[in-house]
Amino acid sequence: MDTATSGQPTGAFTGLGLLLGTFTPKLDEKGRLILPAKFRGRLAGGLVMTRGQDRCLFLLPMDEFSRIYEQVRSAPVTSRQARDYLRMFLSSASDEVPDKQGRVSIPASLREYAGLGRDVVVIGVGTRVEVWDAETWAAYSEEKEAGYAEIAEAISDLGI
Repeated sequence: MDTATSGQPTGAFTGLGLLLGTFTPKLDEKGRLILPAKFRGRLAGGLVMTRGQDRCLFLLPMDEFSRIYEQVRSAPVTSRQARDYLRMFLSSASDEVPDKQGRVSIPASLREYAGLGRDVVVIGVGTRVEVWDAETWAAYSEEKEAGYAEIAEAISDLGI
C-alpha cells in the first residue's frame, strides 16, 4: 500500500480501510506509542484502546468499536457470556485521539495487562490494530507458525 501526499493510504484496499502489516515501534518513557504512519489516517479521528485476547491490546477505530459494542449490546441481558464480555471489554477501554505526531498514550493499567515494555510489536489485523510486547509476540508467532497450515485447512472447512 502506498501513501499519497496526504498521508492517507492508497492502493487496492484503501476503500476497505483495512489495517495491515507488522511494525516495531518503541514506547517512550511516558508510555506513549507512535502509531505507524500507515495506520494514522484510519485512526486520526480517534480510537478506543482496550484489552484484547491473548494478552495484547486492541486499538479500534471509532466505527469498528461502535460496531462491536452494538453487536454485543444487542445480546439479551440474560446472556452471561455477553455480560461478562461487555464488562471486560468496556471496563478497561480508553478513548484516545492521536496527537499531531501520531502518538497515543497507553494507560498504565493496559500496559500492565499486556506486559508492555519499551519494545512492542504493532500489527494490523484488518479492522483493528493489536499492540503486543515484543517477546510475547515472538513466542506467540513461533507457536502459531507451526500450525499455520492446519489452521488454514480448518478455516477452509468453514467455507472461509
